[in-house]
Amino acid sequence: MSIANIIHRDSVHKDTMATNNRIPQPFRAIRAKSTQSTVTVYQAFSPEIAEPAVRAQKFVPPFSRTRMTWIKPSFLWMAYRCGWATKPNQERVLAIEVTRKGFEWALKRSCLSHVPGNQDQEQGKWRQRLRESPVRVQWDPERDLWHRPLGHRSIQIGLSGEAVERYVDEWIVSITDVTGLMGDVKRALDKGDIEEAEGLLPIECVYPLSEELRDILHAT
Repeated sequence: MSIANIIHRDSVHKDTMATNNRIPQPFRAIRAKSTQSTVTVYQAFSPEIAEPAVRAQKFVPPFSRTRMTWIKPSFLWMAYRCGWATKPNQERVLAIEVTRKGFEWALKRSCLSHVPGNQDQEQGKWRQRLRESPVRVQWDPERDLWHRPLGHRSIQIGLSGEAVERYVDEWIVSITDVTGLMGDVKRALDKGDIEEAEGLLPIECVYPLSEELRDILHAT
């Protein structure tokens, strides 16, 4: 990469961070690193699962297809969840690039993990969808660099059954070990260089959702 491209990339990242800090964030919105055809999500695993996955560019045993597996579009929420890749069985952080088509397939068939609203009619619809859906969705407080909760929500997506099969066999475009990047962010933070830490973060923008998906996810 040329010096000019590096300077431009860093300038874009800083401008994006500054803009995000000034503009109020939607309360429930998907923020992700994405291209026209892919979305990046994160998962943390033990080395025994992560290393074969990176080599094969696909999840292989001992990864289990029979358990619900949770994907997270937010790098900082992943950092919070795995303790900067220090928690047991979460020592490797993977960036998994998946197709938008697959990602939206999952969202369309998802069910909130908690009932939306208190009306009996809403609860009945939710229980039926919960029984039928292979995908769970949670909205949890987004985190900052210090893992403090922010005023807006970050999405976590749990895949089971058919959704796991499609994730493993159809949706994955690439698998990259980003444990080193996560460590670099933490080291910059520990030495008090906030600008460096922010500059290392992946650029995540609000992911566009159709009205149908917004309704399913109760996005705002």
